[in-house]
This record gives sequence, structure tokens and C-alpha cells, in this order.
Amino acid sequence: MQLRRAQLVLALAVLVPTVLMIGIGIVLLALNSTTTSVVAGILVLALCLAGIAGFILVSIFVGKGASLVRVQNDFLSSVSHELRTPLTSIRLLIESLGTGKLEETDKTQVLSLLGRETDRLEKLVDRVIELSKLESSHVYAREQIEIGSLAEESLAAFDAATLTRPTRIHTTIEPGLNIMGDRSTLVRALVNLLINAWKYTGDDKKISIDARANGSWVEIAVHDNGVGIDRGDQSAIFEQFNRGHAAMKSGVPGVGLGLAFVRTIVLNHKGKIAFTSQPGDTTFRIRLKRRRDSTSTGAVVSDSLPSHVARS
Repeated sequence: MQLRRAQLVLALAVLVPTVLMIGIGIVLLALNSTTTSVVAGILVLALCLAGIAGFILVSIFVGKGASLVRVQNDFLSSVSHELRTPLTSIRLLIESLGTGKLEETDKTQVLSLLGRETDRLEKLVDRVIELSKLESSHVYAREQIEIGSLAEESLAAFDAATLTRPTRIHTTIEPGLNIMGDRSTLVRALVNLLINAWKYTGDDKKISIDARANGSWVEIAVHDNGVGIDRGDQSAIFEQFNRGHAAMKSGVPGVGLGLAFVRTIVLNHKGKIAFTSQPGDTTFRIRLKRRRDSTSTGAVVSDSLPSHVARS
């Protein structure tokens, strides 16, 4: 509110005198009686235009500064909220131990819960630090990456993360597609999308990866038949610590950083990310700049079977 008032005062202080001076400049030019009047009118109008341009630039910078402050405040508020839950649990558990009235079996259970909450707190802090590092482009390597091998590595990591419930992933990868980027972070982005798809689909999971050329871009799409993203949640789905209604209702664990990781990684690769979602049909699309010497033929279609299933 104070910022808006300051902007209004600034607008009045700049624009009102500027409008008056423009009127004076127009009058001087209209009179056109002497060279001095013409020159004076032109100078007045030039000064007014410079003032208006300065006002516009200041407004833009002030607006960006306010937006940055708002984002920082939202981030701090979200972090504080997420940290409060495990910290409160840890404090209560320590207080229960401090009473000295617990039986040995209860002490063992409390210590186990204390260890779990401490691990949860440590993981949260680690993820926040990792996201902060990813937001700096300095952590990214640049190497030529073939999309087929990137998909294979991502599927292997996904299989390792979903050992409790092996899932077949249908893949359609156009061969010969290459990009320049950081392999490890791009694998992380794809794995996050796959795990999200895995979490929010029911027993009949239908998850797929599709990669193909799209002009000067390589488009990688991850599709699932899950519950979808509520329309009211879609505008904020990539924000840090944001969890939609579907996630809250289903009780799926998480802190709302997965898609923030994906967006940060894609944007730092000068790429684009978008999605479409409705119940039973959600698709996330990542677009990355295609390497000029990429060549493609027909798409290779397969069903990725987790390696641990193939061995059983």
C-alpha cells in the first residue's frame, strides 16, 4: 500500500508539471513568431519527453524491485511454514523425553520419531540449498546430449526410485536429436516429471515419454492418466512449496519443490516448459534448443520395462 502511494505521488509530481510544460511548448510553437519562440518550444517539448521517459523507466525499475521483494517475502514465508512443522514435532518429542516419565518402549519410539523428523528437516534444508544453486547458471555444464541416451538414463533413475511399485513406461523417441546442456540436471528434471506422474496416477498407470523435433526445438513430453491438476492450482503449479488440492487430498508426500526444480532447470537451459491438464490426461512439455547438426529419421517406439522386473 505504501509503495502504491509513493508511485501515485511520483506520478503526480512528474506528470502534472510535464503536461503544463507541454502546453507551454505547443503554444510557443503555435505562435511561431520568432526563431527564439520555435527553439524554446522545441526545447520545452524535448524536456517534457525526457521527463516522461524517465518516469516510465523509474516506474519499471520500482515495479521490478517490488516484485522481487514480494517473491523473496513469499519464499521466506513458505520456507518458514515448511520448517515449522518438523521443528514443532522435534520440540514436542524432546519435551516428552525430558519429563522422564516414559517407558523404555516409548522412549525407543520417541527416539525413532525424532530421528525421522530430523531427517525430514535435513532433507528440506538440502533441497532448498540445491534449488538455490540451480537458480545460478554457474552450476550448469555444457555438453552435447543425445535425447535417446538422456531418456534411458532418466528411466533408469526413475526405476531405482520406484522399486516398491515397478511401472512400465511407454517411450517414443525420435532418433538423432541432440541438444547442448547439462546432463545431470536434465535427468533430474525428467525424473521429477516421471515421479510426479507415478505419484498421481492410480493402479492402472499409463505413463509415457515422447521426444521429437519441433522446428528448431526438441520437444520432450511426459504424459500420464492421473488425477490431473485442478484449474485453480494451475497458475501457481511451478511456484516453490506449492502443492495443489489433489496432492493434499491424496496425502502424497512432498514439499512442493519438484516442479520448481524442473522449471528452474529448463529456464536455465534457455528452454520452455508448459503443460495441459484435466482429470485422466496430463502432459508436461519441455522444449530445448535443438543442436543444428541434429538429424532424425523415424521415431523409435518401445515400452520401457524396469530392469529389476526383467531380472525377476
